[in-house]
Amino acid sequence: MTQDASILFSPFRLGDIELKNRIVMAPLTRNRATHGTDAPNDLNAEYYHQRASAGLLISEASQISQQGQGYIWTPGIYSQAQVEGWKKVIEAVHKAGGRIFIQLWHVGRISHVSLQPHGGAPVAPSATRANSKTFIAGGFADVSEPHALTADEIKAIVRDYVAAAENAKKAGFDGVEIHAANGYLIDQFLKDKTNHRTDAYGGSVENRLRFPLEVVDAILGVWPRERVGIRLSPVTPANDIADSDPAKVFFPFVEQLSARGLVYIHVIEGATGGPRDIAPFDYVGLRKSFSGAYIANNGYTRDLAIETLRENRADLIAFGKPFISNPDLVERLRRAAPLNPPQQETFYGGGAHGYTDYPALAG
Repeated sequence: MTQDASILFSPFRLGDIELKNRIVMAPLTRNRATHGTDAPNDLNAEYYHQRASAGLLISEASQISQQGQGYIWTPGIYSQAQVEGWKKVIEAVHKAGGRIFIQLWHVGRISHVSLQPHGGAPVAPSATRANSKTFIAGGFADVSEPHALTADEIKAIVRDYVAAAENAKKAGFDGVEIHAANGYLIDQFLKDKTNHRTDAYGGSVENRLRFPLEVVDAILGVWPRERVGIRLSPVTPANDIADSDPAKVFFPFVEQLSARGLVYIHVIEGATGGPRDIAPFDYVGLRKSFSGAYIANNGYTRDLAIETLRENRADLIAFGKPFISNPDLVERLRRAAPLNPPQQETFYGGGAHGYTDYPALAG
């Protein structure tokens, strides 16, 4: 390991947790929860155990309720069976010396009637259908038309976040990450392409921040602030999302998050899984406006990660797809070793093949 690379493998104190390196495993939807219960299982536990050399693992996005589900066979955190399933995962991660946060998820309009309670419509800030697809029993399908949430329904979703946060604590997670990115429900409230409301939850930036901050405040009633992070994607077009002036929304939002003392912001820089330079945005300035840790995400290579840390543009670096096919990614980065290529056809659904059978380095 060269002197220049050492920063990537140096310990980092995240709130009151000591991480063994600066490498974060990003949330990765793999659609391998138990069919019928959406509870994690032994195979999931093995998958996370294999990757526990990361300084921090962030679980795949986990729906806070059946209404919050947008893809089939994704794990939930709203039933006792799901809590028990997650306990197996957490035990496996902790046994390997790892730390794991759960990502709390409500997809909003990015869902399908076949996944919703009683076959109902998905929910959203406004009744606008996304030009996007989801993954259901028959494969990929267009998302369904949503209905606009009432004020009472919004309050009920906040309560669902609280219940999910409490379940995450019962399961034994080290902390929680609020999913406020990639065109899902919280992001739909933040951005003006999807939020056309004229009540207290729409219109002005202050109003568009209301629901996201209600969720944050509710979760901070369950978890201490040093165990709560949030994921943001200011400019990604993922799931047919956009805002006419992202800086006008995200700088005030991050200032509010900073005032509440959240332990980190996890920022997707550019288009999720795509170009980093899709639209101009001052990520360095965003980092400076936040008092906690900054996790940088999207398209990071070993060299870019080291450069970013050395230039103090981030505290931690999240890797996504490389962790799918490289259970020992940390060691491969340490040795500057070649990476296994991922098999895209096994990303979503299936069993051990393309999930827990990728080889580690010899020796």
